[in-house]
Amino acid sequence: MNVEQRLWTRENGWSFQHGPASGKDAQLVLVFATTEALKEPTFFKEIQKRYPGAHLFGCSTSGEICGPRVYDDTVVATAIHFENTEIAGAQIHLNGNPDSFEAGRRLAKSIRKDGLRHVFVLSDGLNVNGSALVNGLTDEFPTGVTITGGLAGNGDRFEETYVFWDDPPSRNTLAILGLYGKSLEVGYGSMGGWDPFGPERVITKSTGNLLYELDGKSALDIYRTYLGEHAQGLPATGLLFPLSIRTKSGEAGIVRTILAVNEEEKSMTFAGDIPQGAYARFMKANLERLIDGACGAADRSREGLETNSPELAILISCVGRKLVLKQRTEEEVEAVCDALGGKPKITGFYSYGEISPFTAGAPCALHNQTMTVTTFCER
Repeated sequence: MNVEQRLWTRENGWSFQHGPASGKDAQLVLVFATTEALKEPTFFKEIQKRYPGAHLFGCSTSGEICGPRVYDDTVVATAIHFENTEIAGAQIHLNGNPDSFEAGRRLAKSIRKDGLRHVFVLSDGLNVNGSALVNGLTDEFPTGVTITGGLAGNGDRFEETYVFWDDPPSRNTLAILGLYGKSLEVGYGSMGGWDPFGPERVITKSTGNLLYELDGKSALDIYRTYLGEHAQGLPATGLLFPLSIRTKSGEAGIVRTILAVNEEEKSMTFAGDIPQGAYARFMKANLERLIDGACGAADRSREGLETNSPELAILISCVGRKLVLKQRTEEEVEAVCDALGGKPKITGFYSYGEISPFTAGAPCALHNQTMTVTTFCER
Protein backbone atom coordinates (compact mmCIF):
# COMPACT_ATOMS: atom_id res chain seq x y z
CA MET A 1 0.00 0.00 0.00
CA ASN A 2 1.37 3.40 -1.05
CA VAL A 3 -0.15 6.60 0.30
CA GLU A 4 0.35 10.28 -0.39
CA GLN A 5 -1.42 13.22 1.20
CA ARG A 6 -2.08 16.75 0.09
CA LEU A 7 -3.46 19.61 2.15
CA TRP A 8 -5.20 22.72 0.83
CA THR A 9 -5.40 25.87 2.93
CA ARG A 10 -6.67 29.30 1.95
CA GLU A 11 -3.28 30.82 2.82
CA ASN A 12 -0.98 28.41 0.94
CA GLY A 13 -3.10 26.48 -1.56
CA TRP A 14 -2.09 22.83 -2.10
CA SER A 15 0.98 21.35 -0.41
CA PHE A 16 2.38 17.85 0.09
CA GLN A 17 2.09 16.41 3.59
CA HIS A 18 3.34 12.94 2.67
CA GLY A 19 4.58 11.74 -0.69
CA PRO A 20 4.56 11.75 -3.59
CA ALA A 21 3.99 8.01 -3.33
CA SER A 22 1.00 6.98 -5.41
CA GLY A 23 0.28 9.81 -7.83
CA LYS A 24 -1.51 8.75 -10.97
CA ASP A 25 -1.44 5.09 -9.87
CA ALA A 26 -3.86 5.77 -7.01
CA GLN A 27 -7.11 3.80 -7.10
CA LEU A 28 -8.78 5.77 -4.29
CA VAL A 29 -8.65 9.31 -2.93
CA LEU A 30 -10.22 10.02 0.45
CA VAL A 31 -11.31 13.65 0.65
CA PHE A 32 -12.34 15.29 3.92
CA ALA A 33 -13.08 18.98 3.67
CA THR A 34 -14.90 21.99 5.00
CA THR A 35 -18.45 22.38 3.69
CA GLU A 36 -17.62 25.66 1.94
CA ALA A 37 -14.84 24.03 -0.10
CA LEU A 38 -17.02 21.14 -1.21
CA LYS A 39 -19.63 23.60 -2.48
CA GLU A 40 -17.03 25.01 -4.89
CA PRO A 41 -16.80 22.75 -8.01
CA THR A 42 -13.17 23.73 -8.62
CA PHE A 43 -11.87 21.59 -5.74
CA PHE A 44 -13.53 18.43 -6.97
CA LYS A 45 -12.30 19.02 -10.52
CA GLU A 46 -8.75 19.72 -9.35
CA ILE A 47 -8.57 16.46 -7.43
CA GLN A 48 -10.08 14.54 -10.37
CA LYS A 49 -7.46 16.01 -12.68
CA ARG A 50 -4.60 15.22 -10.30
CA TYR A 51 -5.72 11.60 -9.83
CA PRO A 52 -7.46 10.68 -13.10
CA GLY A 53 -7.62 6.93 -12.45
CA ALA A 54 -8.91 7.09 -8.88
CA HIS A 55 -12.31 6.95 -7.27
CA LEU A 56 -13.07 10.02 -5.16
CA PHE A 57 -14.75 9.31 -1.83
CA GLY A 58 -15.38 11.76 0.98
CA CYS A 59 -17.57 14.14 2.94
CA SER A 60 -17.88 17.48 4.68
CA THR A 61 -16.55 17.76 8.19
CA SER A 62 -16.46 19.60 11.49
CA GLY A 63 -12.65 19.60 11.31
CA GLU A 64 -10.09 17.79 9.17
CA ILE A 65 -7.31 15.47 10.39
CA CYS A 66 -3.99 15.10 8.56
CA GLY A 67 -1.15 13.43 10.40
CA PRO A 68 -1.04 14.62 14.03
CA ARG A 69 -2.71 17.94 13.17
CA VAL A 70 -6.33 19.08 13.27
CA TYR A 71 -7.40 21.71 10.74
CA ASP A 72 -10.45 23.85 10.03
CA ASP A 73 -11.53 25.26 6.69
CA THR A 74 -9.17 23.03 4.69
CA VAL A 75 -9.22 20.11 2.23
CA VAL A 76 -7.29 16.91 3.01
CA ALA A 77 -6.81 14.52 0.06
CA THR A 78 -5.30 11.10 0.80
CA ALA A 79 -4.46 9.12 -2.34
CA ILE A 80 -4.03 5.36 -1.96
CA HIS A 81 -2.55 2.71 -4.22
CA PHE A 82 -3.42 -0.82 -3.08
CA GLU A 83 -1.05 -3.62 -4.07
CA ASN A 84 -3.35 -6.61 -3.60
CA THR A 85 -6.76 -5.22 -2.67
CA GLU A 86 -9.73 -4.56 -4.94
CA ILE A 87 -12.16 -1.75 -4.24
CA ALA A 88 -15.70 -0.90 -5.29
CA GLY A 89 -18.08 1.81 -4.24
CA ALA A 90 -21.37 3.55 -4.83
CA GLN A 91 -23.60 6.32 -3.54
CA ILE A 92 -27.34 6.71 -3.06
CA HIS A 93 -29.55 9.72 -2.49
CA LEU A 94 -32.23 9.98 0.18
CA ASN A 95 -35.86 10.69 -0.56
CA GLY A 96 -37.91 13.40 1.17
CA ASN A 97 -38.74 11.34 4.29
CA PRO A 98 -35.97 8.76 4.36
CA ASP A 99 -36.29 5.36 5.98
CA SER A 100 -32.76 5.00 7.33
CA PHE A 101 -33.00 1.22 7.71
CA GLU A 102 -34.02 0.82 4.07
CA ALA A 103 -31.34 3.32 3.05
CA GLY A 104 -28.78 1.09 4.74
CA ARG A 105 -30.09 -1.95 2.89
CA ARG A 106 -30.04 -0.10 -0.44
CA LEU A 107 -26.51 1.06 0.18
CA ALA A 108 -25.35 -2.46 1.05
CA LYS A 109 -26.98 -3.87 -2.09
CA SER A 110 -25.12 -1.38 -4.27
CA ILE A 111 -21.81 -3.29 -4.06
CA ARG A 112 -20.97 -6.94 -4.69
CA LYS A 113 -20.55 -9.29 -1.72
CA ASP A 114 -18.18 -11.92 -3.14
CA GLY A 115 -14.76 -11.61 -1.49
CA LEU A 116 -15.84 -8.57 0.53
CA ARG A 117 -13.73 -8.05 3.63
CA HIS A 118 -14.61 -4.61 4.97
CA VAL A 119 -16.88 -1.68 4.16
CA PHE A 120 -16.36 1.97 5.03
CA VAL A 121 -19.48 4.13 5.04
CA LEU A 122 -20.00 7.89 4.90
CA SER A 123 -23.49 9.25 5.54
CA ASP A 124 -25.41 12.48 5.49
CA GLY A 125 -25.09 13.84 9.02
CA LEU A 126 -28.47 15.51 9.55
CA ASN A 127 -31.30 13.52 7.99
CA VAL A 128 -30.28 9.96 8.84
CA ASN A 129 -30.97 7.87 11.93
CA GLY A 130 -27.51 6.36 12.24
CA SER A 131 -28.66 3.41 14.36
CA ALA A 132 -31.23 2.37 11.75
CA LEU A 133 -28.67 2.89 8.99
CA VAL A 134 -26.25 0.51 10.69
CA ASN A 135 -29.01 -2.04 11.24
CA GLY A 136 -29.90 -1.90 7.55
CA LEU A 137 -26.28 -2.42 6.54
CA THR A 138 -25.71 -5.36 8.88
CA ASP A 139 -28.98 -6.92 7.74
CA GLU A 140 -27.61 -7.23 4.20
CA PHE A 141 -23.94 -8.08 4.69
CA PRO A 142 -22.79 -11.64 5.38
CA THR A 143 -21.22 -12.60 8.71
CA GLY A 144 -17.56 -11.67 8.82
CA VAL A 145 -17.84 -8.42 6.86
CA THR A 146 -16.86 -5.58 9.18
CA ILE A 147 -18.22 -2.04 8.98
CA THR A 148 -16.80 1.31 10.05
CA GLY A 149 -17.40 4.91 8.99
CA GLY A 150 -19.11 8.07 10.10
CA LEU A 151 -21.69 10.81 9.64
CA ALA A 152 -20.61 13.91 7.75
CA GLY A 153 -20.23 17.16 9.68
CA ASN A 154 -20.85 20.87 9.21
CA GLY A 155 -18.88 22.49 12.01
CA ASP A 156 -21.20 23.29 14.91
CA ARG A 157 -23.81 24.78 12.56
CA PHE A 158 -25.98 21.71 11.80
CA GLU A 159 -27.21 23.22 8.52
CA GLU A 160 -25.97 21.07 5.61
CA THR A 161 -23.67 18.11 5.08
CA TYR A 162 -22.16 16.69 1.87
CA VAL A 163 -21.08 13.18 0.84
CA PHE A 164 -19.83 11.80 -2.48
CA TRP A 165 -18.53 8.82 -4.42
CA ASP A 166 -17.12 9.93 -7.80
CA ASP A 167 -19.91 12.46 -8.42
CA PRO A 168 -19.63 16.07 -7.17
CA PRO A 169 -20.49 16.41 -3.45
CA SER A 170 -24.21 16.60 -2.69
CA ARG A 171 -26.61 16.81 0.23
CA ASN A 172 -28.83 13.95 1.43
CA THR A 173 -26.29 11.42 0.16
CA LEU A 174 -24.78 8.19 1.50
CA ALA A 175 -21.72 6.48 0.04
CA ILE A 176 -19.96 3.17 0.57
CA LEU A 177 -16.49 1.77 -0.08
CA GLY A 178 -16.04 -1.99 -0.32
CA LEU A 179 -12.58 -3.54 0.13
CA TYR A 180 -11.94 -7.05 -1.20
CA GLY A 181 -9.27 -9.71 -0.82
CA LYS A 182 -7.46 -11.82 1.74
CA SER A 183 -4.33 -9.66 1.66
CA LEU A 184 -6.06 -6.79 3.45
CA GLU A 185 -5.98 -6.56 7.24
CA VAL A 186 -8.37 -4.22 9.03
CA GLY A 187 -8.44 -3.19 12.68
CA TYR A 188 -10.87 -0.94 14.51
CA GLY A 189 -11.71 0.45 17.91
CA SER A 190 -14.02 3.06 19.41
CA MET A 191 -13.88 4.63 22.88
CA GLY A 192 -15.30 7.68 24.64
CA GLY A 193 -14.15 8.95 28.01
CA TRP A 194 -17.18 10.87 29.30
CA ASP A 195 -18.32 10.82 32.94
CA PRO A 196 -21.97 10.33 33.97
CA PHE A 197 -23.68 12.77 36.34
CA GLY A 198 -27.14 13.26 37.77
CA PRO A 199 -29.80 10.56 38.21
CA GLU A 200 -30.59 7.87 35.68
CA ARG A 201 -33.98 8.53 34.07
CA VAL A 202 -36.47 6.37 32.17
CA ILE A 203 -37.24 7.29 28.57
CA THR A 204 -41.03 7.44 28.80
CA LYS A 205 -41.80 8.80 25.31
CA SER A 206 -39.73 8.45 22.17
CA THR A 207 -40.00 7.41 18.54
CA GLY A 208 -36.92 6.22 16.68
CA ASN A 209 -34.33 8.93 17.22
CA LEU A 210 -36.86 11.48 18.55
CA LEU A 211 -36.97 12.00 22.32
CA TYR A 212 -39.99 13.61 23.99
CA GLU A 213 -40.09 12.67 27.67
CA LEU A 214 -37.84 11.51 30.51
CA ASP A 215 -39.60 10.28 33.66
CA GLY A 216 -42.89 11.55 32.21
CA LYS A 217 -41.60 15.13 31.88
CA SER A 218 -40.49 17.13 28.86
CA ALA A 219 -36.97 16.01 27.99
CA LEU A 220 -36.28 19.37 26.40
CA ASP A 221 -37.22 21.21 29.60
CA ILE A 222 -35.02 18.87 31.67
CA TYR A 223 -32.16 19.39 29.23
CA ARG A 224 -32.52 23.15 29.52
CA THR A 225 -32.39 22.90 33.32
CA TYR A 226 -29.11 21.00 33.18
CA LEU A 227 -27.58 23.20 30.50
CA GLY A 228 -28.40 26.45 32.31
CA GLU A 229 -26.87 29.37 30.42
CA HIS A 230 -25.80 27.00 27.64
CA ALA A 231 -29.43 26.22 26.76
CA GLN A 232 -29.74 29.21 24.41
CA GLY A 233 -27.17 27.63 22.12
CA LEU A 234 -29.08 24.39 21.45
CA PRO A 235 -28.61 22.14 19.54
CA ALA A 236 -24.86 22.87 19.35
CA THR A 237 -24.36 23.25 23.11
CA GLY A 238 -26.08 19.90 23.63
CA LEU A 239 -22.84 18.37 22.33
CA LEU A 240 -21.28 19.31 25.67
CA PHE A 241 -23.83 17.21 27.58
CA PRO A 242 -24.68 14.01 25.69
CA LEU A 243 -26.92 11.20 26.94
CA SER A 244 -25.76 7.70 27.81
CA ILE A 245 -28.43 5.16 26.83
CA ARG A 246 -28.74 1.60 28.12
CA THR A 247 -31.55 -0.92 27.72
CA LYS A 248 -30.44 -3.61 30.19
CA SER A 249 -29.04 -3.70 33.71
CA GLY A 250 -25.25 -3.81 33.68
CA GLU A 251 -25.09 -2.97 29.98
CA ALA A 252 -22.47 -0.50 28.77
CA GLY A 253 -24.25 2.65 27.66
CA ILE A 254 -24.13 4.03 24.13
CA VAL A 255 -23.71 7.80 23.95
CA ARG A 256 -26.13 9.92 21.93
CA THR A 257 -25.91 13.61 21.01
CA ILE A 258 -28.49 16.11 19.74
CA LEU A 259 -28.84 17.02 16.07
CA ALA A 260 -31.92 19.25 16.25
CA VAL A 261 -34.59 20.69 18.53
CA ASN A 262 -38.29 21.18 17.65
CA GLU A 263 -39.77 23.83 19.92
CA GLU A 264 -43.38 23.27 18.83
CA GLU A 265 -43.33 19.50 19.40
CA LYS A 266 -40.99 19.76 22.40
CA SER A 267 -38.85 17.07 20.77
CA MET A 268 -35.14 16.49 20.41
CA THR A 269 -33.61 14.69 17.43
CA PHE A 270 -30.58 12.52 18.16
CA ALA A 271 -28.11 10.90 15.75
CA GLY A 272 -29.32 7.40 16.68
CA ASP A 273 -32.17 5.53 18.32
CA ILE A 274 -33.51 6.57 21.74
CA PRO A 275 -35.53 3.46 22.69
CA GLN A 276 -38.66 4.00 24.78
CA GLY A 277 -38.35 2.21 28.11
CA ALA A 278 -34.56 2.46 28.11
CA TYR A 279 -32.54 4.38 30.69
CA ALA A 280 -30.77 7.69 30.06
CA ARG A 281 -28.18 9.60 32.02
CA PHE A 282 -26.45 12.89 31.33
CA MET A 283 -22.72 12.88 30.61
CA LYS A 284 -20.05 15.53 31.04
CA ALA A 285 -16.48 15.88 29.87
CA ASN A 286 -13.33 14.74 31.61
CA LEU A 287 -10.51 16.06 29.42
CA GLU A 288 -7.87 13.56 30.46
CA ARG A 289 -10.28 10.65 30.03
CA LEU A 290 -11.25 11.86 26.55
CA ILE A 291 -7.60 11.80 25.48
CA ASP A 292 -7.05 8.41 27.17
CA GLY A 293 -10.13 7.11 25.33
CA ALA A 294 -8.64 8.13 21.99
CA CYS A 295 -5.44 6.27 22.85
CA GLY A 296 -7.48 3.21 23.85
CA ALA A 297 -9.33 3.22 20.52
CA ALA A 298 -6.00 3.26 18.69
CA ASP A 299 -4.68 0.36 20.78
CA ARG A 300 -7.79 -1.69 20.00
CA SER A 301 -7.51 -1.00 16.28
CA ARG A 302 -3.89 -2.05 16.22
CA GLU A 303 -4.64 -5.27 18.09
CA GLY A 304 -6.99 -6.23 15.26
CA LEU A 305 -4.12 -6.50 12.78
CA GLU A 306 -2.17 -9.73 12.55
CA THR A 307 0.96 -7.82 11.57
CA ASN A 308 0.19 -5.17 14.22
CA SER A 309 1.77 -2.59 11.89
CA PRO A 310 -0.83 -0.36 10.18
CA GLU A 311 -0.04 1.50 6.97
CA LEU A 312 -3.10 3.77 6.96
CA ALA A 313 -5.42 4.96 9.73
CA ILE A 314 -8.73 6.78 9.38
CA LEU A 315 -9.74 8.70 12.52
CA ILE A 316 -13.32 9.81 13.08
CA SER A 317 -13.96 11.78 16.24
CA CYS A 318 -17.14 13.56 17.31
CA VAL A 319 -17.48 17.32 16.97
CA GLY A 320 -18.61 17.36 20.62
CA ARG A 321 -15.16 16.21 21.70
CA LYS A 322 -13.60 19.02 19.64
CA LEU A 323 -15.85 21.62 21.28
CA VAL A 324 -14.92 20.36 24.74
CA LEU A 325 -11.19 19.85 24.18
CA LYS A 326 -10.79 23.22 22.36
CA GLN A 327 -7.09 24.04 22.19
CA ARG A 328 -6.29 20.54 23.45
CA THR A 329 -8.05 18.88 20.49
CA GLU A 330 -4.78 17.92 18.80
CA GLU A 331 -3.76 16.03 21.93
CA GLU A 332 -6.26 13.26 21.23
CA VAL A 333 -4.99 12.93 17.64
CA GLU A 334 -1.39 12.97 18.84
CA ALA A 335 -2.28 10.24 21.37
CA VAL A 336 -3.61 8.09 18.53
CA CYS A 337 -0.50 8.72 16.42
CA ASP A 338 1.76 7.75 19.33
CA ALA A 339 -0.21 4.57 19.97
CA LEU A 340 -0.07 3.54 16.29
CA GLY A 341 3.63 4.20 15.89
CA GLY A 342 5.39 6.22 13.22
CA LYS A 343 4.52 4.21 10.12
CA PRO A 344 0.85 4.79 9.22
CA LYS A 345 -0.42 7.77 7.28
CA ILE A 346 -3.19 9.44 9.28
CA THR A 347 -6.33 11.03 7.89
CA GLY A 348 -9.86 11.59 9.17
CA PHE A 349 -12.41 14.13 10.31
CA TYR A 350 -14.66 15.39 13.10
CA SER A 351 -18.17 14.05 12.63
CA TYR A 352 -21.81 14.01 13.72
CA GLY A 353 -21.55 10.30 14.53
CA GLU A 354 -19.15 7.37 14.38
CA ILE A 355 -19.84 3.88 13.00
CA SER A 356 -17.83 0.97 14.37
CA PRO A 357 -17.86 -2.01 16.70
CA PHE A 358 -16.49 -1.08 20.11
CA THR A 359 -13.84 -3.76 19.65
CA ALA A 360 -13.10 -6.88 17.58
CA GLY A 361 -16.00 -9.34 17.57
CA ALA A 362 -18.56 -6.84 18.89
CA PRO A 363 -21.55 -5.86 16.75
CA CYS A 364 -21.30 -2.68 14.69
CA ALA A 365 -23.15 0.29 16.16
CA LEU A 366 -23.55 4.04 15.84
CA HIS A 367 -21.62 5.96 18.48
CA ASN A 368 -21.51 9.59 19.45
CA GLN A 369 -18.76 11.41 21.32
CA THR A 370 -16.17 8.70 20.64
CA MET A 371 -12.85 8.55 18.87
CA THR A 372 -13.11 5.76 16.28
CA VAL A 373 -9.96 4.45 14.60
CA THR A 374 -9.87 2.16 11.56
CA THR A 375 -6.45 0.82 10.56
CA PHE A 376 -5.41 -0.90 7.34
CA CYS A 377 -2.41 -2.82 6.03
CA GLU A 378 -1.70 -5.30 3.27
CA ARG A 379 0.19 -8.55 3.66
